[in-house]
Amino acid sequence: MATLTRHLIACILPALSAVAAEFDILIRGGRLLDGSGTPWVYADLGIKGDRIAAVGRLQGASAKTVIEAAGLYVSPGFIDGHSHAGPALAGEKLAGAEALLAQGITTVFVNPDGGGPTDLAVQRAMIERQRPGVNVAQLIGHNSVRIDVLGNADRAPTEAEQTQMNGLVRRAMQAGAFGLSAGPFYTPGNFSKTEEHIALARVAAEFDGFYTSHIRDESDYNVGLVAAVDELIRVAREAQLPGIVTHIKALGPRVWGLSAQVIRNIDAARAEGVEIFADQYPYEAGSTGLTAAIVPAWAREGGDGALRARLANAETRAQIRTEMLENIERRAGAAKIMISRHRADPALEGRRLDEIARAQVLEPVDAAIGIIRAGGASIVTFVMGEEDIRRFMVQPWTMTCSDGELVALGDGVPHPRAFGAFPRKLRRYVVEEKVLTLERAIHSMTGLPATVFRLPERGVLRVGAMADVAVFDLAAVRDVATYEDPHHHSEGMKVIIVNGRVALDGGKVTGERAGRVLAKTVQGK
Repeated sequence: MATLTRHLIACILPALSAVAAEFDILIRGGRLLDGSGTPWVYADLGIKGDRIAAVGRLQGASAKTVIEAAGLYVSPGFIDGHSHAGPALAGEKLAGAEALLAQGITTVFVNPDGGGPTDLAVQRAMIERQRPGVNVAQLIGHNSVRIDVLGNADRAPTEAEQTQMNGLVRRAMQAGAFGLSAGPFYTPGNFSKTEEHIALARVAAEFDGFYTSHIRDESDYNVGLVAAVDELIRVAREAQLPGIVTHIKALGPRVWGLSAQVIRNIDAARAEGVEIFADQYPYEAGSTGLTAAIVPAWAREGGDGALRARLANAETRAQIRTEMLENIERRAGAAKIMISRHRADPALEGRRLDEIARAQVLEPVDAAIGIIRAGGASIVTFVMGEEDIRRFMVQPWTMTCSDGELVALGDGVPHPRAFGAFPRKLRRYVVEEKVLTLERAIHSMTGLPATVFRLPERGVLRVGAMADVAVFDLAAVRDVATYEDPHHHSEGMKVIIVNGRVALDGGKVTGERAGRVLAKTVQGK
């Protein structure tokens, strides 16, 4: 094996043995994981400017900054394909992205689930003004596009309106968007038909973009999990672009075990030539809005004001209440729903819905109605089975994501994925439970998303690639954030380099903000 390793270094990695070279940064003696999924090799890494200049045994090389990586692993910086960090990165307080860097993340894709602004040029300018700590790639959101044209109406677009929506997606792709995000689970996306998504995805395909979706149903709310994945496959097939089932899951006990059928359908689609992938965060709980989770879609038409009006009517409220009872049960009951953020009453944050109901001497559904009428809340909801998590995780087409916000320490009780998704996968599923090999896990965080999301210069350690690099101690990597106490940065990342500059050193941010707002350069067909 040692002979094979030496042969790989000689044949694959450019070596500068015994050749004096000067770099800006030299990472020496680490176990290099290049992002491709192949086993690690001992190799040094030389960086000049914002790019990797050399990889191999670099004896005699010198550098302004030398990082001794003996006993550590060196990998590409992690790519988070589903991040809600966009608003925070556009603001002054959190643009340094410490919670992301502490996870090893160097690039995030923002505006997921069909959300975000439709004018990406404005968002780009706001983020660039703050000098982000990580790279940012933008998506254009279907729900936002639909709201701009149709508002919250429950109807199909006219031909003219579809043309207008196509134009908004085209403008965003021309402005550098990497793909189209959708969230047909959410209002008003849930009012859309598949054909609407296909039409917009075809525009994204003109720019070599992709389509990523919080699918219409992750449980059995309406069409069901399997049919919802099949809908995404249809969009990808007919629009001829990659499709990503984002934060793939089987939500609720009623659909636990259906991961096997979903996997069979995705594999069948891939066998026929359709590019289907998924991303996943490694937790048994999800997070969303209380209203979206348990209020029926028809009652959400027209927005929050219209919903409050319906709840004020006794007859309509009774109908809504009946369907809310079913949806609470669908999510395994009120004990599985935790309030994570409630601006009107922060004292409820971190408490379960059943506990709140008992304190208020109410049925859980009525306590939920009270919370919604007071402005709503974000929730953490414990709805996934471990067997499904593992089954999805080991698929070669599954990437890693966080689905996390970038929040200030002490702000609410957010899902711990905001602080720990990537280290948790390494600690729990690689080191402790050995569900994945280290090489496969790192590939799911680097080379795979770089390929799927069309980032040819990132996600890999090779000469000429952008110098986004993570140096970590696998024995020390761990997520510290918990559901009850999430406000803790992860541990074990020793050095994080973003575009050739050291952003994290010794586990602490350096103040360097070398992130960039990335843009696709492909011209439309």
